[in-house]
Amino acid sequence: MLPTIAWRGRSVVMIDQRKLPGQETYVRCRTYIQVAQAIEKMVVRGAPAIGIAAAYGLVLGAMALSAETGRSLDRDFEKVYKRLERTRPTARNLFWALERMKATYERTRPHGLRAIRTALLEEAKAIEREDAETNRAIGRHGQALLRDGWTVLTHCNAGALATAEYGTALGVIRAAVAEGKTIRVYAGETRPFLQGARLTVWELDRDGIPVVLITDSMAGWFMRRGEVDVVVVGADRIARNGDTANKIGTYSLAVLAKENGVPFYVAAPTSTIDLSLADGGGIPIEERGPDEVREVGGRLITLPYVEVRNPAFDVTPAAYITAIVTERGVHRPPFEKSLGVPHK
Repeated sequence: MLPTIAWRGRSVVMIDQRKLPGQETYVRCRTYIQVAQAIEKMVVRGAPAIGIAAAYGLVLGAMALSAETGRSLDRDFEKVYKRLERTRPTARNLFWALERMKATYERTRPHGLRAIRTALLEEAKAIEREDAETNRAIGRHGQALLRDGWTVLTHCNAGALATAEYGTALGVIRAAVAEGKTIRVYAGETRPFLQGARLTVWELDRDGIPVVLITDSMAGWFMRRGEVDVVVVGADRIARNGDTANKIGTYSLAVLAKENGVPFYVAAPTSTIDLSLADGGGIPIEERGPDEVREVGGRLITLPYVEVRNPAFDVTPAAYITAIVTERGVHRPPFEKSLGVPHK
């Protein structure tokens, strides 16, 4: 699969997703600051992938620490942690990965800086490895929901580029194809950053899976015409009741799917579930810069001074979700019961 992100000799290498599909180039980060900036600028994106990136960023930060023990070490570690923590607020996987890394730091702190660095690198690699395994399990569970000959509508990019490999929503599609099912995909372009047009289409084309690109505003019409059999999307944070934050535009698709009797599935690892939140009202929604909306490919498409709103995510109420697929299986309503699983 695609080398979305990898640890390479005291540095983190990641594919620059801003330049796809036109250029397949890579960014090498040698400091935690560079990793933080790569997350913020969407060099790397997708909830699981930014969690992995942040974990490796913490490793790079630990390699730059100098104090062996004491308050100075804790203070310097916390500085690195906080910088990575504030990169993007919505995706639960970012905080889940950092919390795992912090627990590793606290466990190994009495043994000195060398032990800390070794343990943190091992933990980051484990997070990456487990994500790949998790995605394939999601695919195995989710593919059973898709029938041979179906057309799947997906939104944004929840594929290999958004994860360690394989993908969540696209992992379900890949697994169905691997089972011998004929699947066609409608990919919504996903304004304003065009992750569907640029990334999902690119991934599926490389895999030889038939894909049709549509604008986001076309989805309801194709559902009305009976040309969409199922919607499968990823997630950035899922509350205890099943309310799901995902790329802006997901909520609209869920409403359209409900109106047209189309099943609506969310595919995500359990690390995306935030059991501390009773419902989606507590999910922080990132608002990004206005130029992402004013411009396409760096080219201005409107008045340069027009006021812009640019929330990167929306929240789909659980009532619009047919089921949530995780590595543990297919979870159906009531989600308070079916999702009530402890994190690792």
